[in-house]
Amino acid sequence: MSNLRITALAAAVLCWSAAQSQATGEPAVDAKPPPADAPDFPRPKVDPTAVARGRQTFSTACAFCHGSGARGGEGGGPNLLRSPIVMHDQNGELLAAVVLNGRIDKGMPKFNLPMGIVSDIAAFLHSIDARADASPDFDPKSVLVGNAAAGKTYFNGKGHCTACHSVKKDLAGIGSKYDPQHLQDKIFTAGGTGIFGEPSATAPPTTVKIDMPSGTVVKGRLVEMDDFAVVLVDEGGNRLTIRRDGNVPRVQVDNPLQAHVDIVRNWEDRDLHNLTAYLATLK
Repeated sequence: MSNLRITALAAAVLCWSAAQSQATGEPAVDAKPPPADAPDFPRPKVDPTAVARGRQTFSTACAFCHGSGARGGEGGGPNLLRSPIVMHDQNGELLAAVVLNGRIDKGMPKFNLPMGIVSDIAAFLHSIDARADASPDFDPKSVLVGNAAAGKTYFNGKGHCTACHSVKKDLAGIGSKYDPQHLQDKIFTAGGTGIFGEPSATAPPTTVKIDMPSGTVVKGRLVEMDDFAVVLVDEGGNRLTIRRDGNVPRVQVDNPLQAHVDIVRNWEDRDLHNLTAYLATLK
């Protein structure tokens, strides 16, 4: 019997017991309160080797966003130890729904991981004492290390930002729309990508034009491209994968945000920090 079915059966038994106690006036089965030091969400004992494997996977795939202690990291990911999904999870069955499907709208990509690895990650998360304060939650304001006045000067001058943006129009109140961490990400990528380079749901689509050797022209929204293939959704809504051999076929990519990306490549770290500090003041 699956863990979900077992959990559902257990819940049904408890509900029936409670109903019987109300009808007869007798105390419900196992009505004695749990010990004061009992965990809020008791789980089966986990194998220490599974915890070790899960810690290794988490450190390479998850820690950037969620922190090495799962309490939030530099990538802006939330504290997982207080996540209802993690707290109610037992062996990875609830966690898998998020890991395997991702949350693209929040910048989290989906990971194609075997269920065994997801269970290992769950074992690691469940092994952490959520009540301990050894590692504080990530504070998005901690990225505000720049000089706002210098950022304003750079915005209006060397940064050439006013060629496309206005603090009274498209950037009006931007400091209230995003916390500093996400604001800095938006500046650096022009809002085109999220964490790990996943496309943002609100970014204008990057399009592609492919001139096939036969003379046929294929156009559509670019999904991904590397040295061996280009994947797109054509104008009819069909997902196509076209093999590449060097410059054959000829591929033209049109990214509406490319000009911004090219400018950012010339920035120094202090420019980004100063601009973030300045835009964060636009409430």
